[in-house]
Amino acid sequence: MTTTVPPALIAFLTADHRRLWQEADAFAAEDVAPRVARMEAAPDQVEREVADLMAQRGWFAITVPKRYGGLEAGHVAKTILIHRLARVSAASAAILQATHIPVGALFTFATHEQKLRWLPPVTDGSGLLTIAVTEPEAGGHIGGIETTAVRDGTDWVLNGSKIHIGNSHIASAHLVIARTAPTGVRTSQALTAFLVEADSEGLTVQPHRPAIGLRGFSAGRLELADVRVPEDNILGKVGQGMDVAQSSSILYGRPNLAAISLGVHDAAMEATVSYLQHRQRYDGSLADIPAVHQRIGTMASRLGAARTLAYLAVHLLDQGIACDTELINAKHLGHRYAAKTVQDAMELHAAQGLAGNGLLQRLVRDIQCTYAPAGTGMIQLLRLANDALGIAPAPWSERLTTAAEAAWARSDPGLDPTP
Repeated sequence: MTTTVPPALIAFLTADHRRLWQEADAFAAEDVAPRVARMEAAPDQVEREVADLMAQRGWFAITVPKRYGGLEAGHVAKTILIHRLARVSAASAAILQATHIPVGALFTFATHEQKLRWLPPVTDGSGLLTIAVTEPEAGGHIGGIETTAVRDGTDWVLNGSKIHIGNSHIASAHLVIARTAPTGVRTSQALTAFLVEADSEGLTVQPHRPAIGLRGFSAGRLELADVRVPEDNILGKVGQGMDVAQSSSILYGRPNLAAISLGVHDAAMEATVSYLQHRQRYDGSLADIPAVHQRIGTMASRLGAARTLAYLAVHLLDQGIACDTELINAKHLGHRYAAKTVQDAMELHAAQGLAGNGLLQRLVRDIQCTYAPAGTGMIQLLRLANDALGIAPAPWSERLTTAAEAAWARSDPGLDPTP
């Protein structure tokens, strides 16, 4: 597989980014690729070795400020890592991206003391985090959350269930969104975010059950039965849980999934072009047949559009420019275009794509896993429609680089207190 940076991305990448691109490709080839067959052959097993290797490089803290032990490299750097890993193993990329979502919530909403406690373990991999929003009945509908948190003295007592929790079996703590207000209170004021340690009494992580794809990645179920959480473990303010969940989904979850889709897209394109160029037919190859040539062009068009949108969105985010629409669109079109290209790849391989349990079959399974998380395609289109109609709320990418972030930064004695 090529490691060359596409010229169209040069405008978004610094010299450090280009070096990281090469480093990520080398890691994927040397440390991830040899483990893929084992991961595919054992879908009932949770992959831990790759997580440890990424932790050794500090990649779980790629966006964490240096004062908390992170690399402080930004969202473009994060996208590079996820994208390049996903070309070789979407499951490994999923392991990396899942922790970045709660890390983003911590960076935005945590006090300085909370950052000092929770972020350094992320940097060395000893304290990976999840974000637990989705529920068995409510799904991803935040307003339907049924998990409750009731104050009891200086503690809160949590009860409920959470499902599809990325890295659930390798994390040491979970960022749980629970209802802290009675029925009838507006969702924007009814939920609160709690940091719940994995060894808390009453917290159970159900056994790993493999999904259709991303073998080795765990997205499991948490059961909370009278789990006591101290007041100090509240992230943000009581009643601010919806903000924590939504902002993390938009600013981290959606670009992360766009990057996974892009990696799968790349892999499908490269495998198909190679196959068609080497599969002999008549006096040339399959790639020389006009109808096939057109199919390749269509695939290339989708890939170029998805790639540019994915990197443009996170470049704007790093620059502090409002870009919620671009982030949403990158996730939506990234999945849609990749899924179409994977289907084209299967068709162009014909019966060759059906044999055994190879790359294309893995890509078909894995791309299914980037549609639902952080909002289905239908939800993304609803958000885009609201923006077009002028009824969308203020962009999170704008709000969290101004008022909210500045307010929490004032609790950090190492920063300039002026917003």
